[in-house]
Amino acid sequence: MTLSWLVALLPVLVLGIALFNLALWPRGRPGARFPGTVSVLIPARNEAERIEATLRSVLASRHPLLEVVVYDDDSQDGTGDILRRLAGEDSRVRVLQGTTLPEGWVGKPHACHRLAEAARGEQLVFLDADTLLTEDGLEHLAHVAQHLRSDVLTAVPLQVTETWFECLVLPILHLTYASWLPIPLVWLSDDERFLAANGQLLTLRASAYGQFGGYETVRHEVVDDMAFCRAAKQAGLRVGFADGSRMARCRMYTSAREVWEGFSKNIYEGVGGHPMALFIALGLNVQAFLLPWLTLPVALLGFDALLAPSLIGIGANLLERGLLARRYGQSLVSVLLHPVAIGALIAIGLNSWRWRRNIVWRGRVYASRPSRSAP
Repeated sequence: MTLSWLVALLPVLVLGIALFNLALWPRGRPGARFPGTVSVLIPARNEAERIEATLRSVLASRHPLLEVVVYDDDSQDGTGDILRRLAGEDSRVRVLQGTTLPEGWVGKPHACHRLAEAARGEQLVFLDADTLLTEDGLEHLAHVAQHLRSDVLTAVPLQVTETWFECLVLPILHLTYASWLPIPLVWLSDDERFLAANGQLLTLRASAYGQFGGYETVRHEVVDDMAFCRAAKQAGLRVGFADGSRMARCRMYTSAREVWEGFSKNIYEGVGGHPMALFIALGLNVQAFLLPWLTLPVALLGFDALLAPSLIGIGANLLERGLLARRYGQSLVSVLLHPVAIGALIAIGLNSWRWRRNIVWRGRVYASRPSRSAP
């Protein structure tokens, strides 16, 4: 194999991994039930525009619920008023009033920690305030948990996009999950390096939560879902990872600025806060998803040896993006603008590194990861 064929090697490899994952990533079936009582736990900070829809989606669930507990994390936008009104309408709803964030804690882990302390159910379901359950979503979640025999299970909801930058960048989330790791290794291997997680929808038994310290263990983590599941694996628990597109839907961000800032908050921390890890991650994305598009013009200028590898690499990219778009209702424009999306991802990744010393999110400022995790 000549060196020119290296242009096609990684795109074809990640396409193969994606095909494998799309076939085996569990989505669950309706009709299943969690054993014992269920507490749905929702951390909410300044979610007045979305919290009512989220809460009503939970209350409409076909799965029996003991309670829905919402932590009002010092909201300033009327979230608390909405929650108190809804609690008056349905006795299953309880509202916890947040307090000043303790030193050494990040906001979401602290809110989830307080929720877990207050929960009375045997099964804990953590749900982000911008995530809407489908009517049978908890049934699908329960089915996957039982099928995988998982102690901890997270799921990726269907990602709703409306603005152009959302449509461009958000599909990269599913592309990342599908491309780099054979997903069954998450639950088949005890190795914590084989891990993927999404904290928008997370469930575990209350008894399992106590075995590894829960959110208190990851109190300093901005990317808390990966850290939470890693801690669970380290404690010997079985971690599962589900395709939650039939369980829930989430509009994670509502503007280009939110997309830019939200992913900037997550990417560098998500690779462990190490510059070399970020460099490798971005480099792999360039090689798998951008290099064939860059070498095609070179091939057309007369470097014939690059033509076939470039076309094969581009074809693999488009096939993978097309399959993901069909399964998850993504825009065709996002498929056709694939290299632009990868370019945006690289730019956000570099900005994430620039933010490493001070992360500003939802009105709070967090110091660098080493500073937060120091004793």
